[in-house]
Amino acid sequence: MRKQYLIAYDIADPKRLNKIRKIAYSYALGGQKSALEAPLNEKELKTLIGKFLRVIKKGDKINIVMVGEEPLLFGKADFIKYDKGVILI
Repeated sequence: MRKQYLIAYDIADPKRLNKIRKIAYSYALGGQKSALEAPLNEKELKTLIGKFLRVIKKGDKINIVMVGEEPLLFGKADFIKYDKGVILI
């Protein structure tokens, strides 16, 4: 079963930032710069975390937050239906 996650990162070194960005975007459906939305199953989440852990160093920060079933939407925010889950924009 897929769950929706928000991935946000702050990486100090430009080379590591590029590596983390490539990894994150390979799992994400969209987002803005260093905050991405990703529908992941448990195996994909564990794989993603493992890839991140091989790259980050002290001082880097990555947050992966599971988004609840019914998020609060403000302004122009709306649901976009996707056959494997829900994308929040």
